[in-house]
Amino acid sequence: MSETEFDLVVIGGGPGGYVAAIRAAQLGMKVACVEMRGSLGGTCLNVGCIPSKALLQSSELYDEANHSFADHGIKVSPKLDLDTMMGRKDKIVSELTQGIEFLFKKNKVTYVKGRGRIKAAGLVEVTEGEDKGKELTTGKILIATGSESTPIPGIDVDEKQIVTSTGALELNKVPKHLVVIGGGVIGLELGSVWRRLGAEVTVVEFMDRILPTMDGEVSKTFARSLKKQGVTLKLKSKVVEAKKAKTGVTLKIEPAAGGDASELKADVVLLCVGRRPYTEGLGLEELGVEKNERGFISVDHSYQTNVPGIYAIGDCVPGPMLAHKAEDEGMVCVEMMDGQKPHINYNAIPGVVYTWPEVADVGASEEKLKADGVDYKVGKFPFSANSRAKANGLRDGFVKILADKKTDKVLGAHIIGPNAGDLIHEIVTIIEFGGTAEDVARTCHAHPTFSEAVREAALATQDGAIHV
Repeated sequence: MSETEFDLVVIGGGPGGYVAAIRAAQLGMKVACVEMRGSLGGTCLNVGCIPSKALLQSSELYDEANHSFADHGIKVSPKLDLDTMMGRKDKIVSELTQGIEFLFKKNKVTYVKGRGRIKAAGLVEVTEGEDKGKELTTGKILIATGSESTPIPGIDVDEKQIVTSTGALELNKVPKHLVVIGGGVIGLELGSVWRRLGAEVTVVEFMDRILPTMDGEVSKTFARSLKKQGVTLKLKSKVVEAKKAKTGVTLKIEPAAGGDASELKADVVLLCVGRRPYTEGLGLEELGVEKNERGFISVDHSYQTNVPGIYAIGDCVPGPMLAHKAEDEGMVCVEMMDGQKPHINYNAIPGVVYTWPEVADVGASEEKLKADGVDYKVGKFPFSANSRAKANGLRDGFVKILADKKTDKVLGAHIIGPNAGDLIHEIVTIIEFGGTAEDVARTCHAHPTFSEAVREAALATQDGAIHV
């Protein structure tokens, strides 16, 4: 093969794309990855998951120093150095993006810098960027271009006064009042960051609760916790207009069901009402690649589009818009190209909100099971009864396990509390292997650990928890 001939060209260097490229190279394919950002890692690594988690960690430590250290006999008077905090975040992002470049070199993946456009099945051209003008011939093409923030008509984002998650990660000072439009994961995480650092935070949500796709009991518990932390929630409300001035932004808000409008003033407005597939400039319309009514690329069980040789994964195809889902799809897609028979259990993909308390779930919620007419049982255990949680002063929240009433098979789990994002994986594994609540209940868990709360919840689905 020549330098511009490949077995696979991946368009997009985010979690789905770069993982797919590396896995394909491991399987013996000659691979190129085309990325227009100028750095690998996609939204997640550059302006999403990683920088937000870095700021969540820093802001949590600052908040603990202000409010919790004294309970441990540690007396301090913390002072915020926002420049250093932001610099730490940027350093982490830089190290990780450079790490992916190293992995590409290690696995002999060709990194093509620029915007990729599919001229035909088997031919990708680079239309912008450092490698503009290159044409890559290939046996297969994998689209992994991810997603972008969903706009609202009439609300003009400038990434200074009205920002998406990208701008919210780059503010050079703590706003006096931050209004978050959207009560989903991204808005609540970034709202938590700036609330801890001293901002007044108001969340405006169209639905009647925050985290509307998660378990209802968890959502209500989390809302109470946020209110205790000083976050104001305006539910069943919609923003219909935003007027910018030098002194800030004035929002016009109406009840979701209709009614009289009210005004809300903010220094900064964070727009987080969801994400939509990013497929601009790929040439899909000219090729006749089919999309659904929401703009997601339609694919079959092997992630192939209706155009033979063109595949798609991640946020630009239907399903949860999560980095780890994209990674799994990338691996499975190229393994299928290799003739293997991998699979993804979409009921075993966890979701996590990295606030305090953390929130995590996997599988079905009670609302879903009721809607489907499934006969189920519930096992619940509060962290207030967990010895490690008491010792660490982290007593808020609970673990809830849902199991089939007849077979005892675990159908879902919902955790709000310390280390929820790590604890959920025990149940992810159980669901993946078709296990039961009894399997969890009869598995020895180290003492004292937060994970004992998971076992106790499983015991609660049987004859009853021990420690409550």
